[in-house]
Amino acid sequence: MEFILIFVFGIIFGSFLNVVILRIPKEQSVIFDASHCYSCSNKLKPWHNIPIFSWLFLRGKCSFCGAKISKQYPIIEFISGLLLVALSLKLDISVSTIFVYLSFSMLLALSMIDFKYKMVPDSLNLLAIVFAVLGIWSIHDLVENFVNALLIAGGFTLLRFSLSYILTSLARIEANKTLTPWTKNYQRYPYIEAMGEGDIMVAATMGALLGVELALVAIFLSAVLTLPVMVAVHNKSPEEQRVAFVPFLALATFIVYIYDTPIMQYIEANY
Repeated sequence: MEFILIFVFGIIFGSFLNVVILRIPKEQSVIFDASHCYSCSNKLKPWHNIPIFSWLFLRGKCSFCGAKISKQYPIIEFISGLLLVALSLKLDISVSTIFVYLSFSMLLALSMIDFKYKMVPDSLNLLAIVFAVLGIWSIHDLVENFVNALLIAGGFTLLRFSLSYILTSLARIEANKTLTPWTKNYQRYPYIEAMGEGDIMVAATMGALLGVELALVAIFLSAVLTLPVMVAVHNKSPEEQRVAFVPFLALATFIVYIYDTPIMQYIEANY
């Protein structure tokens, strides 16, 4: 019964996350504007906003105009509920658990926004970092969390610079193969960004949540998870090759957070 209530609380917060995901990229208020259908603009009734169940009862359509309602809504709500249950099972129910949950919730929202819009809002990124740092209630641990966040963010910045330099150099070498005496003075080489600045802030959240060693494991895991997608879009257009990296960072962070004990045991036993 206890975990059913926790799940219910999680899906209710997931309903709010849907509002965040929808409105933050459009720079709209997530508090004051009443929920409404974006097709017919009719304000939703309270029974239209019951997490998961309203979407099922309405069969994924607006009750006013019949416009389709995205499957994103029940999916995000369901994931949010499972997320809170998983963290409560691992950490028990406490104020610390709530902060960790809020940090992962921000990562969930960032993942969806990055996937849909290829953008990573700074406001949500900063909230994720703050909640992660506050995840342990002692002065020593707060400082350690903050230091870990800075260390991983700094390492990610160096990684971003190095990969960007390598990719730009490879592009320059490839372009020089078609260079002619007529075009050599007009050739311009674009600087290729391997990762966005938003990814660096997500890395800071990873450092605060996991610590340095486990954050490095999560970064490696995120690269492994991304690899099949990168291979799949290799021959696509430049726009299609832009893979949202935040969802993989967030997923890897959650996996490593849940299984931190066996992972650390393996690291200590083998290194």
